[in-house]
Amino acid sequence: MMNANQEHPARPRILFVAEAVTLAHVMRPIQLARSLDAARFDIRLACHPRYLKLFPDLAFEHIGIDSIASEMFMRALAKGQRVYSAQQLERYVEEDLSVIEAFKPDLVIGDFRLSLAVSAPLAGVPYCTVTNAYWSPYASGCTPIPEHPLAGLLGAGAAQHLFDWVRPLIFAWHARPLNQIRRRHGLPSLGHNLRRSYTWADHVLYADIPELTELHNPPANHHFLGPVLWSPSIPLPPWWEELPGERPIVYLNLGSSGRHDLLPLALEALSDQDVTVIAATLGRPLDTPVPDNAFLVDYLPGDAAAARASLVICNGGSPATQQALAMGVPVMGIASNMDQHMNMASIERFGAGRLLRSEQVTRQSVKDAVSATLEQAGYKAQAVQVKALYQRYPVSELFPALIEDLLA
Repeated sequence: MMNANQEHPARPRILFVAEAVTLAHVMRPIQLARSLDAARFDIRLACHPRYLKLFPDLAFEHIGIDSIASEMFMRALAKGQRVYSAQQLERYVEEDLSVIEAFKPDLVIGDFRLSLAVSAPLAGVPYCTVTNAYWSPYASGCTPIPEHPLAGLLGAGAAQHLFDWVRPLIFAWHARPLNQIRRRHGLPSLGHNLRRSYTWADHVLYADIPELTELHNPPANHHFLGPVLWSPSIPLPPWWEELPGERPIVYLNLGSSGRHDLLPLALEALSDQDVTVIAATLGRPLDTPVPDNAFLVDYLPGDAAAARASLVICNGGSPATQQALAMGVPVMGIASNMDQHMNMASIERFGAGRLLRSEQVTRQSVKDAVSATLEQAGYKAQAVQVKALYQRYPVSELFPALIEDLLA
């Protein structure tokens, strides 16, 4: 158990720190913070403000901190480069410590803020990290190769075999900057496994369910919270009530971290299929004609769109797939980065969706995958099973109960 700071026992202070490189890493801390009783806890959210316009009704104070640009983050992932240098992490540590010193929290909860593996121990504050179970060092299964030219040249199977051979070296190279900073501050190395670097904390909180990602003997400080869901509070488009009811609806949204250049390809692939497509463009202009069976809008409330759909096509990331599966709707993930591939690997194993590699996707592969997912009843049945499993993990109850336990 953790001891609350005796200076303010009546109202424990909790600092949420989000690394705003994707919307998901900001959304999850906000939703978790919202599940806590504001009269019971003094809550602060530290993050870069780039995504906060989507959350206009925050009931707790925001503290502005730096984060690398989302475009820089996505570019590093696409090229297999290090996301953070040691110098960048050192700057993060300094900023973390400044925020911690000013607020004096009893507990810090981070989402992909890797520097907290240094700043929280240095400040002597208990630290929880929010992550996905497929990143756990205790997760079973192989690590799929992300989008890479080798997959196109050698084929996915041969490229995966080569990646499996060199992966320990690649992970060690990516883990090195954080280990450098920890040693510089007198903390022990976390080793060469990038999974441990991404998930180290006093308590690890998985925004997942164990039935989708099996962990082998995780320690007692690892906790499953269930999916953390969110949808923007925006009105439905004018055409919502005009959608044809006689054909399956396919909801297409490649998200903030997907390959937006593939949206026209997917729309064209589905243009002659017996489906109705509803698609969110995220405000990006479409340079090709809109097919007759497609309805487009800048943004859609994802929960309503998924609930109305027979299939959701997304980038394979956990927020979009969890939103679909929570409605009992199968998913097709056009995955590019490693996180998306790891998430879709879990869903494919369960039988609730299909993975398409972004660097190999074609109009025909989209047609074939959509037809198979809609026609084979097993995908829908497994998605409905995931929905039932999700309901066993109500994050709005599990997370507050865990926090009360940790601060008891």
